[in-house]
Amino acid sequence: MTTARELYAKGLRDHLAPALRALGLIGWRRTFSLPDRTHWALLGVVEQPGPSPDGSVRYTFGLSLVRKADWTAAALPGLRPDPRTCYGIEVWRARIGEVLPVGEEVWWEVLPGPRWRVALDDSVAAVRHYGLPELLRRIDRDRGGGGETYLSPAELEQVNAVLLGASVARIQRAELADGALVLTGAWTGADTVARTVLHGVAHGFRSAGDDRFDTVRCLDTLGRELWSFPS
Repeated sequence: MTTARELYAKGLRDHLAPALRALGLIGWRRTFSLPDRTHWALLGVVEQPGPSPDGSVRYTFGLSLVRKADWTAAALPGLRPDPRTCYGIEVWRARIGEVLPVGEEVWWEVLPGPRWRVALDDSVAAVRHYGLPELLRRIDRDRGGGGETYLSPAELEQVNAVLLGASVARIQRAELADGALVLTGAWTGADTVARTVLHGVAHGFRSAGDDRFDTVRCLDTLGRELWSFPS
């Protein structure tokens, strides 16, 4: 019987790596990057260390953004940074679970059996819908194209506690851009509960009288416009 370790190695070689390249990443084995003139925008496969009691193999992704000029100036070994290593010169680094709607560490598990590729398919979808958009957003922000952060982490957690009580996905980012307060979260246009609750949140923000914005816009995690208050 084919072991999970053998299936995992086959999955990386024959499925995961080609799928990531199809998304525009370049690389091999367990480290990939987005082509960019000024930044190393990196994604690395991180395997959970130690043997698993059931023989499965568990993995996740590490994301990292490093300015190429900083990497050259640091004169560290290697042709490019490794997203699984902390060098102290990163603009940003995180595990992919931090940019998923769950907001916490996520591991995919490869087990022997007819459905062994499900984990690989699901992890590729996570990169496509969340990992790559976040890397691109971070590049844009570091070049000066992103908005000004509006809430401190503590203030954002206070607002998210209200959303949690209403069973609405949390606000992942709150930024000022072009005279608007832009809120980003894992919402959908069909979620009427989220729209109603966020309308109330937007009213609260606008009632503070901050003259830097007069509109609150809500986007999904791919940057698509959902709602604007007032509309």
